[in-house]
Amino acid sequence: MRIKKNTIVIHISLAIACITWFGIVTATGQEISPDYTSKVPEYTFANTLDEQEAQLKTNPLMLRLIESRKKLASDKFRPIYHYVNPEGTLNDPNGLSYWKGNWHLFYQAYPPEDTRQHWGHAISKDLVHWRDLPYAIYPKPERAVYSGSALVEEDRVIAMYHGTAVGNMVAVSSDPLLLNWEKVTGKAVISSKSTTGFPLPYSVFDPSIWKKDGIYYALSAGKTPTGPGGRPVRANYLFRSKDLANWEYMHEFVKDDRFTQIGDDGACPYFWPIGNRYIMNFFSHMSGGQYLLGDYDKQNDKFIVTSGGKFNHGAVSPSGVHAPSAAPDGKGGVIVIFNMNQGRPTEGWNHIMTLPRRLTLLSKDELGQEPAGDLSALRYNKQHVGPITLPANQEIVLKGVKGNAMEISAEIDPKNAQMIELNVLRSPKKEEFTRIIFFKEKGLNKGLEYKAGAETAIMPADLVNLVAGIKPEPRTPNIPASLISIESSYSSTLPDARFRAPETASFFLTPGETVKLRVFIDKSVIEVFVNGKQCVAMRVYPGREDSQGVSIRSQGQEAELKSLDAWQMKSIYE
Repeated sequence: MRIKKNTIVIHISLAIACITWFGIVTATGQEISPDYTSKVPEYTFANTLDEQEAQLKTNPLMLRLIESRKKLASDKFRPIYHYVNPEGTLNDPNGLSYWKGNWHLFYQAYPPEDTRQHWGHAISKDLVHWRDLPYAIYPKPERAVYSGSALVEEDRVIAMYHGTAVGNMVAVSSDPLLLNWEKVTGKAVISSKSTTGFPLPYSVFDPSIWKKDGIYYALSAGKTPTGPGGRPVRANYLFRSKDLANWEYMHEFVKDDRFTQIGDDGACPYFWPIGNRYIMNFFSHMSGGQYLLGDYDKQNDKFIVTSGGKFNHGAVSPSGVHAPSAAPDGKGGVIVIFNMNQGRPTEGWNHIMTLPRRLTLLSKDELGQEPAGDLSALRYNKQHVGPITLPANQEIVLKGVKGNAMEISAEIDPKNAQMIELNVLRSPKKEEFTRIIFFKEKGLNKGLEYKAGAETAIMPADLVNLVAGIKPEPRTPNIPASLISIESSYSSTLPDARFRAPETASFFLTPGETVKLRVFIDKSVIEVFVNGKQCVAMRVYPGREDSQGVSIRSQGQEAELKSLDAWQMKSIYE
């Protein structure tokens, strides 16, 4: 039987590919590790800031990134003041940290000549303007560099991340711009492979690292089949180490989580103090970015959860908030940034980053959210409207207020109106528009508060007192939450634009409190902050060049627009 020469070549090529990517086992049982060396040029930089800056000016990779950013800038849907990586596609933000005067943002990047995940890198002085740097961490011995966090020490920064095919990795850097990284032990410090022949009692995935009493602690992300009926629920496994190289498994970290959903997992965890409590931001591949609030039991190394909430109020995609990266701001708050999924194919790029948010505690179990950086530095061409009465059931187009890269700051007294609707990216004849909707007291209330006593099995305590002739004590009214929503069903007439179901979140207004909106519109993304208490965000893709208008409407009864200021926004890359 004759075998064609080209068939032999194909079989040999496939064999080489298998050896290269998956490794082989010798006759003696020894595993030969595959070669995962990246094809992306990698450079070693000096250890002083002046020398590094001089090297960056002529570095071939940096020049390539600069040129790529210029080419992609003409895309009509590419944001100009939200961070987008300079080349290729983008995924999770990683290792957000503050080191030697700069905020460092790492992220899963896919370089064009080797589209496995590497850690991309950008820095910012103010959390507004971002500067690209060369790729930071390259694959090998891991197949790809997945998500992880960073811990800043006095003399170095520690990155802990998941290396696919091997386990969780640790790398360290101490130079001024964190350009040079060295991997501790040169291999996984928490292996994803069992050495006992029995399944591991934990999963090995996106890690988070911190330090307590001279000991390093790390979470590993996952899920566990301990939910109702054996269904999977979120899990985060705790490890500890004295030297970053040798890690001991302890136990599942979170206690009393009744806030996440069946089917959630605990990817991309970031565990940090916030105010006098602790927060764990994480990502569920089912339902997106979330957080848990609680207390750190340092004696038993447990996170005792008392509250939780979401950053993504619906499915992960399309067009939703994805994974977080977070770090303390040194003032009792936490800075968090997310990537956002696309809702339409884009040539040469996809995800973007949200604006960095500053998270604070408003009360024991209430989280505040505001833009982290001073975005007023980007404003120009201010337009002002108000005060004006908003007649019931009448849409008012705000003449002169228009744009697709702008900030709107509005204060509204809803009075007795049940709904206020702010339309943005609106075409003149309303072929395209995106609705931002405030629903007054249309959310859930705080429920009935029963008091101890047999009679409460039949009736609430206040009614019992009234029957007995006892005047009830004053009590805080049980006012339902209000809702803020973005609705994109009419945002685009393009056939390949995927709209998202309404993104709706609740927050509480105190009696007499006005609605204060900060709306950030940036080509294909809208973020809405309300009263420093809540934020909703969504990707949108208006196809018409004239979809830039703004209108407002009060439904049912009249309301008052106390003021509205709108600014055009500059590019953060100019």
